Amino acid sequence: MTQAPASLFLVMAACCALGLLVPELVRRVPEPPPEPPAEPTGEPPAAKETYAAVAARPGLAAKAALAAALAGAVIGAVVGAHWPLLYLVPLVPICVALAVIDWRTSLLPTRVIAPTYVLTVGLVLVVAAVTGDVDDLVRAGWGWLIAGGSFLLLWFVHPAGLGYGDVRLSGILGIALGHLGWGELLVGLYAGFLLGGLGGGLLALLRVVDRRAFPFGPFMLVGALAGIAVGEPVLRSLVEG
Repeated sequence: MTQAPASLFLVMAACCALGLLVPELVRRVPEPPPEPPAEPTGEPPAAKETYAAVAARPGLAAKAALAAALAGAVIGAVVGAHWPLLYLVPLVPICVALAVIDWRTSLLPTRVIAPTYVLTVGLVLVVAAVTGDVDDLVRAGWGWLIAGGSFLLLWFVHPAGLGYGDVRLSGILGIALGHLGWGELLVGLYAGFLLGGLGGGLLALLRVVDRRAFPFGPFMLVGALAGIAVGEPVLRSLVEG
């Protein structure tokens, strides 16, 4: 679907402007309580980078704005000037902030994810009330159940390989992607696992991340964006082929 350039640039500009606020959002996140000493040595765990230190990293605002603008370009090109922008545009800077936090600290703070749940559900309900499209709303619910349930099961089976913050984040992504369509939901989830497996393995091989505890959140978020970008045509080609 080809969208008017004006609509695309407006979405990009809005996301870029909101991306400039990412350092302030990160700075305002309360620090987590200290972790207990590791067993059986009793030695304290390695200190994690504080959110204030992450927020103060040079160039973060510009990098976050660029990342948000690129995400906005994808969303604007695919969604266009339609009601899902109401919940997608606010999610962009929040997701960029979560990706930054997870990459630097291997944490997805509940103090960010919990209000994002409320925001996403509330705005999806507003969109449903305005458009009257019950099917989209029901699909958003299925997205939450499928994504959240899948990640919860994986966490239950192998908690060492998946953080519970990833489980919480999956529900938000499931709602947002599910409201857009089945293709966006299924491709977005699969792409997150694929990117996490291949990208995480490559980064571990290059010793950029620890292969036993690399942050999965950024891969989930890039996978979700891929689902928005190509989910509908990929699912259509699979069904028709």
